[in-house]
Amino acid sequence: MYILKCDDGSYYTGSTVDLENRLNQHLKGKGSVYTKTRLPVELIYYEIYPRIDQAFYREKQVQGWSRKKKQALMDGKLGNLPGLAACKNDSHFKNFEKG
Repeated sequence: MYILKCDDGSYYTGSTVDLENRLNQHLKGKGSVYTKTRLPVELIYYEIYPRIDQAFYREKQVQGWSRKKKQALMDGKLGNLPGLAACKNDSHFKNFEKG
């Protein structure tokens, strides 16, 4: 599982069995539609898994995270992850009834 920083500052999260080859594909504009229009890209984070299905699962998990949560992961601030997962939308708090 890997995270790229695109030229526009956005993050792209993907998974692959060959990171070096996949990064080269991204850099040549053949990696994905998203990164193709945001070149150049830079590899800023990766995790290694023994099986591609595990990497793919992690990719989908991280793709759903906020930018702040991804940044905490990349910065190694794993203790911050649970707090960044909590909903901070005021309307949700007002409508939530404690049981």
